[in-house]
Amino acid sequence: MAACGRVPARSRVRGPFLALLLVALGPGRAQPGGAAAGGFAGQAQPPQQAAIQQQRQQQPPPQAPPQPGRGPRLGGGASSSSSGGWKLAEEPACREDVSRVCPKHAWANNLAVLECLQDVREPDNEISSDCNHLLWNYKLNLTADPKFETVAREVCKTTISEIKECADEPMGKGYLVSCLVDHRGNITEYQCHQYITKMTAVIFSDYRLICGFMDDCRNDINLLKCGSVRPGEKDAHSQGEVVACLEKGLVKEAEEREPRIRVSDICKKAILRVAELSSDDFHLDRHLYFACRDDRERFCENTQAGEGRVYKCLFNHKFEESMSEKCRDALTTRQKLIAQDYKVSYSLAKSCKSDLKKYRCNVENLPRSREARLSYLLMCLESAVHRGRQVSSECQGEMLDYRRMLMEDFSLSPEIILGCRTEIEHHCSGLHRKGRTLHCLMKVVRGEKGSLGVNCQQSLQTLIQEADPGADYRIDRALNEACESVIQTACKHIRAGDPMILSCLMEHLYTEKMVEDCEHRLLELQYFISRDWKLDPVLYRKCQGDASRLCHTRGWNETSEMIPPGAVFSCLYRHAYRTEEQGRRLSRECRAEVQRILHQRALDVKLDPALQDKCMIDLGKWCSEKTETGQELECLQDHLDDLVAECRDIVGNLTELESEDIQIEALLMRACEPIIQTFCHEMADNQIDSGDLMECLIQNKHQKEMNEKCAIGVTHFQLVQMKDFRFSYKFKMACKEDVLKLCPNIKKKVDVVICLSTTVRNDTLQDAKEHRVSVKCRKQLRVEELEMTEDIRLEPDLYEACKSDIKNYCQNVPYGNAQIIECLKENKKQLNTRCHQKVFKLQETEMMDPELDYTLMRVCKQMIKRFCPEADAKNMLQCLKQNKNSEVMDPKCKQMITKRQITQNTDYRLNPVLRKACKADIPKFCQSILSKAKDDSELEGQVISCLKLKYADLRLSPDCEDQIRVIIEESALDYRLDPQLQMHCSDEISSLCAEEAAAQEQTGQVEECLKVNLLKIKADMCKKEVLNMLKESKADIFVDPVLHTACALDIKHHCAAIPPGRGRQMSCLMEALEDKRVRLQPECKKRLNDRIEMWSYAAKVAPAEGFSDLAMQVMTSPSKNYILSVISVGICVLFLIGLMCGRITKRVTRELKDRLTKTGAFWE
Repeated sequence: MAACGRVPARSRVRGPFLALLLVALGPGRAQPGGAAAGGFAGQAQPPQQAAIQQQRQQQPPPQAPPQPGRGPRLGGGASSSSSGGWKLAEEPACREDVSRVCPKHAWANNLAVLECLQDVREPDNEISSDCNHLLWNYKLNLTADPKFETVAREVCKTTISEIKECADEPMGKGYLVSCLVDHRGNITEYQCHQYITKMTAVIFSDYRLICGFMDDCRNDINLLKCGSVRPGEKDAHSQGEVVACLEKGLVKEAEEREPRIRVSDICKKAILRVAELSSDDFHLDRHLYFACRDDRERFCENTQAGEGRVYKCLFNHKFEESMSEKCRDALTTRQKLIAQDYKVSYSLAKSCKSDLKKYRCNVENLPRSREARLSYLLMCLESAVHRGRQVSSECQGEMLDYRRMLMEDFSLSPEIILGCRTEIEHHCSGLHRKGRTLHCLMKVVRGEKGSLGVNCQQSLQTLIQEADPGADYRIDRALNEACESVIQTACKHIRAGDPMILSCLMEHLYTEKMVEDCEHRLLELQYFISRDWKLDPVLYRKCQGDASRLCHTRGWNETSEMIPPGAVFSCLYRHAYRTEEQGRRLSRECRAEVQRILHQRALDVKLDPALQDKCMIDLGKWCSEKTETGQELECLQDHLDDLVAECRDIVGNLTELESEDIQIEALLMRACEPIIQTFCHEMADNQIDSGDLMECLIQNKHQKEMNEKCAIGVTHFQLVQMKDFRFSYKFKMACKEDVLKLCPNIKKKVDVVICLSTTVRNDTLQDAKEHRVSVKCRKQLRVEELEMTEDIRLEPDLYEACKSDIKNYCQNVPYGNAQIIECLKENKKQLNTRCHQKVFKLQETEMMDPELDYTLMRVCKQMIKRFCPEADAKNMLQCLKQNKNSEVMDPKCKQMITKRQITQNTDYRLNPVLRKACKADIPKFCQSILSKAKDDSELEGQVISCLKLKYADLRLSPDCEDQIRVIIEESALDYRLDPQLQMHCSDEISSLCAEEAAAQEQTGQVEECLKVNLLKIKADMCKKEVLNMLKESKADIFVDPVLHTACALDIKHHCAAIPPGRGRQMSCLMEALEDKRVRLQPECKKRLNDRIEMWSYAAKVAPAEGFSDLAMQVMTSPSKNYILSVISVGICVLFLIGLMCGRITKRVTRELKDRLTKTGAFWE
């Protein structure tokens, strides 16, 4: 569309307006009423004739200007003074304006004068109405004169022969010039190019000079009230405002859901055609040219006109503070036209012409309105790029510019205007520049600022796909400016524009290098990228094959109702963690990308579309106060059992995934970096995690290198794992079949562990030939059992039962390192019944399997390596007890062993070795105690005290006797190991033996103190316990450490051949004491005499409870011989008396029998 054109333009104009060639501007004379004879198209018709021709073309006809002194002659534009041609500069109507506005050297050239006058900067140098009208007629005369075509054929002879479409144009209708204007970009002849350039400038100065435009848009001009200024008024020759008005009407229609005024289709084409033809030189867009003349000089002074360069320069400075609003509005209108038809951008259309054809982005069977849209072009070419196809660098550069343009100004996208009008007014008004409005809308979508409608959200998602900022962060100007400092420091090793820049920024999210503004802009953009897997170019490139094969996806710019974009990533990550046995898996490259995305999404719950969608209600209900980084997901995991079913499934699946690859938890990995590098770097380097890394972190949770954040994160994950055994990947994989077979319908991990552990224990106790639990499961079960002992919260039943007691007695005690459990053990007597029972059960389990005693194993770790490296786990405590008094025993470990011994002696059930050895003795001798006992509550050492007494009576079985002797020996050194003594003599110990009890090392001094102060003890029960100690000491000297120490040398010298036990060595010493030939050590002699006195007193104050006790007292009495002699004499006397009485009785009985015999005979 040019002067009278019909052919679409396909190319561009080069250079500013220059003077026509002299050959085209030869001199000539005007002839009345017509064209110049022998003249050329550069000559003007007289104004009268021009007005007549104009009247034929349009209504209303222009009014004729006042006639000059003589009518304008048709003359050339030559600057030669010898030329007698008609000159604009000499016309009275324009003489003053020409001399005032135009440089003198241009006066002789009509077209130079024309260019000067029509480019006047209003209102600084206003052109008179008469001159305006004269200029209009002159231009109309130029475009209507058929001799213009003659000149064109002469000047452009070679070009016309090369352009077939122009060669075929009929003569005399002006179509040839129009065709050449349309093809001006293909003109190589210098003279022809200059000639057509000048004609283009003339044509585009007024819409009425553009062939067909007036006919196509007459009704729309009236409807939109875009009528031009009538001739005679100022600036009649510059009609760019009419075209601008129509363009705005076209743009406004696209931005209204139900437009009140619609531009006709034929006028739409005409408007876009005009914009397209003026796309190479901004001078041709008269409205924009006048609006932006100052801004062009300010921002683009050194930018050469042509090929759309000035447009692009102005676009780039559109949001500068010093840019005038008038120019900014004109630029925005042109950008909106480009959005409707990419051909309005000369540089884009030219650079991408071959690529559009190559990838069928402008196929003929598609409606022009669709294929011409900038969004369609971008999507089509981006699809080719993402598929790895070759798109020219020039085209990609142009695409980048226009994608950036779309992200900078939301108003260029009609969908945003239509879908988000209300949201923009309510939340984001006044933020038009530099992409701020779009990011404001993104912020609203994330829920940080009101709410967003579905249509607006869909429009934003579409725009993000069109602009594709994931491929190059620089497209998003707001993000680029906010994150520039972070990119320079944290991501400087990555090439500018690389898609991995966004990934790098995500990796540094919530770190010291990240700045707040960048963090917000990044999360706002990632919210949309996370909802369409295609928007992450690296993920798409590495996974498009897998997605097509496994998830049935289509092309980059194609969607499927069966598999929406948001569901594709879910499909990918489900296949990413499949085992080989489970079938189809992702390629290694794709799996790595899926893991990368999962790591990034773990940083913010809003980056997981499914999670946010299904858990919106639960997030508001349970987690509204959790505003810190990563807290929302942790909160959902904490309330897993309270969530609605859909949300629970999503959170459960994500947690199960984390258990296999804990590196998904990016924040946790960041916090645990030191401990990973020190202890777990091998696991972290493995491409396939399979739960090894988390297991390593748990095992090293209490290392000194462990920081608080990492410890809290690891503990939280452990707590979450307790909710479902599936959340422990290694446990799930090792025991899945066993759980289905032995523990069906059990979900909680702690219950599954108990179920399987019980099965293993029962099989072990029953000596089953074949364990029902598989070997691999038993091995992993052991790991889980050990991990659960570290924190009371990992044993939910115990934790719930003891919550109140924890608050009362262990409020300031940390949970880790089993410290709460240890605190409860120490305060066991004050615990509520339920908690007490649970703690007792726990202790019973730990004593049966000391490896489950976390505190013992932690405190004595080195001592176990030293003394018990080959000991069975269940005999670990026994081994430590045997080495307790070693000189190299660690004091802390020794103290912990003593604590466990004290616990064991409170109840025989807490001593598995004793329980087994005395299995028959306990019910035989202590049944009365057992009958009164309650389940899950201590017997306070009563059964052991009972067995001690039987030990003194030498009535126990050998195995039981051995174990009791050990207990007596241990308790003889430390009174705390005798619960009955400690319970009944606590007052006496504090009053009589406080100094001994305060000793750091217990060596039996408290017991010795109580024995020495026996006469001072008033409490009967305490006195009884002390007397029992004295009684026990007679049975074996080893149970009397003070006496044994004092007499050690004497035992070695005099009783070395006497085996210990059953009082044999004690009897040996007593005999040596009575033997005057034997000289004992003074200390031993003194201690033995003290013991004799104590035993004598004990015999007096403690009568025998039975015949066995009486016999024992006699046998152990120092006056044993005397007592035995007396007893023997008494027995002899009784025997003689019985013998005499028996003889007398026998004689009486015989006499009575004889008498009865005689009486019977008489009666017969």
